[in-house]
Amino acid sequence: MVDTTDAARSARTDRGHEPHLARQLSNRHIQLIAIGGAIGTGLFMGSGKTISVAGPSVIFVYMIIGFMLFFVMRAMGELLLSNTRYKSFSDFAGDLLGPWAGFFTGWTYWFCWVVTGIADVIAIAGYARELIPGIPLWIPGVATIAILLLLNLPTVKAFGETEFWFALIKIVAIVALIVTGLVLIFTGFQSDAGPASFTNLWSHGGFFPHEFMGFVAGFQIAVFAFVGIELVGTTAAEAKDPEKTLPRAINAIPIRVLLFYVGALVILMSVTPWTEFRAGHSPFIATFALAGLGIAATVVNLVVLTSAMSSANSGIYSTSRMVFGLAQEGDAPAAFGTLSRRQVPRNALFLTSVLLLSGIVLLYAGKDIGAAFDLVTTVSAVCFMFVWSVILASYLVFRRRRAQLHEQSAFRMPGGRVMVWVVFAFFAFVLWALTTQPDTLTALAITPLWFVVLAVAWLLLRRRPTHQARFAQYRADRDADEAREHEPVRR
Repeated sequence: MVDTTDAARSARTDRGHEPHLARQLSNRHIQLIAIGGAIGTGLFMGSGKTISVAGPSVIFVYMIIGFMLFFVMRAMGELLLSNTRYKSFSDFAGDLLGPWAGFFTGWTYWFCWVVTGIADVIAIAGYARELIPGIPLWIPGVATIAILLLLNLPTVKAFGETEFWFALIKIVAIVALIVTGLVLIFTGFQSDAGPASFTNLWSHGGFFPHEFMGFVAGFQIAVFAFVGIELVGTTAAEAKDPEKTLPRAINAIPIRVLLFYVGALVILMSVTPWTEFRAGHSPFIATFALAGLGIAATVVNLVVLTSAMSSANSGIYSTSRMVFGLAQEGDAPAAFGTLSRRQVPRNALFLTSVLLLSGIVLLYAGKDIGAAFDLVTTVSAVCFMFVWSVILASYLVFRRRRAQLHEQSAFRMPGGRVMVWVVFAFFAFVLWALTTQPDTLTALAITPLWFVVLAVAWLLLRRRPTHQARFAQYRADRDADEAREHEPVRR
């Protein structure tokens, strides 16, 4: 239920004279976009490193991360549905925490997906070389960016349809892997690595073969596997029925984590011992290859490539919408706040596509594809944690300033304030985990440079009359909230 006073105060998110995104995404689009966002390159490629450093304990790593991020998603869902004029979490961050928060969140989320898109381009180039040995890495990189741009230039419904099929391919692939793995296990399949059996989960050093620090190291790349889980939040302005579709998509997260992450990893490490997997190589492909199923391994390679394409596709979509919203608020050049005749932010799409070309440079800058992938995924994970933290901070302010809206909410976050602080503690633990390995420590050290750049940009922007007016409006809204909160007491 939307409070009319709050709707009026948040009119800046729905100005009549500004171009509007079209609500063309149906329930099936939203559900598959949510699944596609949660299943990406981090699972298909990154889990190779996670398994190699954590062993079977990686199962608990993915379960813990999925559990924590479920509460982030529930907080986001409650906030988005408290005022359907919010186009994304950048809007409610600016409304609840102040204009600076909208600026930092919007641009950081844009940066997150640009970096993630670069990681996907790197992964796609690696998969393409596996399929076509000797192909120059820049060819699949450029081709990927061109294809994704063409997929996003038509209507948003076209994007939704494309992502629907991309996500469906990933789901079918994982389900096929689980079914095939179960057949291999129950038929006692033998490979050079030994028999396929559930005992492989604990017969090679136990569940924690590298002890506690190995378990900690598993969180480094595993967090990246979940980036994009909040993607459904950027579809709020283009969903046909957000009050129904968003709760369905968010509530299904625990089931998806158990099936697509835990289920797949259990099968992978049962068919072949965890000691056979290594960083930079997809465990999905390795499993079929070790089983002697060469053709199946090639098919899986194509599926993994499709998964990376899907992730990059989602990134181009989400960044274009975020920049479009920032431009409407005056936080980005006005040229990015325009829509094409098909109601697509074309200029914002071009911006992201051009920046993704830097991924091709990284392919030749590092020692190998795996090293480049590790660098960009760590930077991306840290920035995404910042965005997730802003969502939780916005929720805390929402509970304090708009308690009545919280009480009226039909989609409250379970656990409330207590779980917010539990998740904050978990994020602190992950940041510490990133300091325990040299490669991730380097990426963690350079990430603050992005926030320094943002801070300088904000100090310059906030002096503009339009931004001063926005800040004055924010303070007026905050004072009105506090006055209304104490009104029953005065009675």
